[in-house]
Amino acid sequence: MQKKDTLVAIGEALIDFMPDKRGCAFSEVSAFMPKVGGAPANVCGAFVRLGGRGRLLTQLGDDPFGHKILDELSQFGIETDCVQLTDKANTALAFVSSSADGDRTFSFYRKPSADMLYAPQSVLPQYFDDAYALHFCSVSLGDFPMKQAHRAAIGYAREKGCIVSFDPNLRFPLWDDREALRRTVREFMPTADVVKVSDEELEFITGTDRIEEALDKLFVGHVRLVLYTRGKNGASAYTRSAEAHADGVRAPVLDTTGAGDGFAGSFLWKLYSLGVGRDDLDALDAQMLSACVRFSNAFCAASVQKLGAIASYPTAEEMEI
Repeated sequence: MQKKDTLVAIGEALIDFMPDKRGCAFSEVSAFMPKVGGAPANVCGAFVRLGGRGRLLTQLGDDPFGHKILDELSQFGIETDCVQLTDKANTALAFVSSSADGDRTFSFYRKPSADMLYAPQSVLPQYFDDAYALHFCSVSLGDFPMKQAHRAAIGYAREKGCIVSFDPNLRFPLWDDREALRRTVREFMPTADVVKVSDEELEFITGTDRIEEALDKLFVGHVRLVLYTRGKNGASAYTRSAEAHADGVRAPVLDTTGAGDGFAGSFLWKLYSLGVGRDDLDALDAQMLSACVRFSNAFCAASVQKLGAIASYPTAEEMEI
């Protein structure tokens, strides 16, 4: 039987242009440094850095930025055989401005970008034969072909028994209509087994900023595990019968880019390392949930001390596991 040890992620891969200084407006930035990013790519990167396998389903422009992404993803050990190139659109770009405490704002060049045109016919069932989990976000769920590609991927993942993981990862500048974004998140959330939501996203998605009140609106459809992150204040994990909480790990913050993605990818890896499959999620107890949350908090604390996303993620050796 083929070993299911691969995290498959679908969605955008892009270039994050990081500012040469923080705590200032875009107009005050004198230079930007290109870093490979995009939430699905980042989550794959975290899983791979810890010793798993990662496969990205996306489309890039057949341009220098697209080739840079391909090269760097390969260097990080992420499988790129399923990544397509097109001359119909350019690779997505995101210019990032960073505040003094590391929080970011984004300016996207993506109208359209190559990833948005990734067609559902490009998603093949064999991509999931060795998959442990599928991860996706909301960035690529707008009204373009990539949305239908997500539907195809989720369908194949569920057929193959994979864990399906969803991080809304809200990026308001990409949506002309916030209500459309809310509807889309609520439409896709029930297709997932694991949902990760941050304290900044909770009220927009559920209508309340209290996680205890929001859980009934998060445990919908197939959802069996809810991850709730609060940045430096730590994180929590909930099943319908157990919960665990852990304070954040204090660390000097250089850049928070990709920290939430790192949490998702490292949490999925920890579940994998513990032998937790889709049918085991309901049985997770407080002790196992606590171990996973504490591990991912430590992973993020290491990440924010370096620039960028995948390049900042610690390896298994650096995590001393």
